[in-house]
Amino acid sequence: MGITELVLLSVGLAMDAFSVSVCKGLSMRKLNVKGGLITAMFFGVFQAVMPLAGYFLGSRFAGYITSVSHWVAFILLGVIGGKMIFEALSENSEVESGDYRLDISELFLLAVATSIDALAVGVVFAAEEVRLMFSVVMIGVITFVLSFAGIVIGNRFGSRYEKKAEIAGGIILVLIGAKLLLEGLGIL
Repeated sequence: MGITELVLLSVGLAMDAFSVSVCKGLSMRKLNVKGGLITAMFFGVFQAVMPLAGYFLGSRFAGYITSVSHWVAFILLGVIGGKMIFEALSENSEVESGDYRLDISELFLLAVATSIDALAVGVVFAAEEVRLMFSVVMIGVITFVLSFAGIVIGNRFGSRYEKKAEIAGGIILVLIGAKLLLEGLGIL
């Protein structure tokens, strides 16, 4: 696998994390660089670790994991998106300080949901005998950069529209989950 193919693969794998990062940026009243970097780091690390796990698990367990990954992603993104919508619509959703609340358990679930497809890539890496560490680092770095960019983009849009943007972000997460489910079921 050449560098061009690896970059394209990395960007493709990072698109779900980018979309979710845009949604996270929507929920920030003002850009929280530290929170954004931590969020992007979660996505980058998970996107890098999953192909590594797939590489070592090999084809033995990959078939089972990929057969249910679309359901896992659908449920996780649906629950988190639904929670965002609910919080935006509830009367108590106003955050007085406007600070970004860094929820590690939510970030963990989002990172898992957006990186499950990268597990199968690790199996492909094992079959093609790629330079594993270089490939994994490339995937992680590109995902980190695109995720942070997504947070900045989401924040710029969200700071103008606040509650409506947070509702839109929740809807987008639910739709991403539904898209992943439909793709996994072979409907799309």
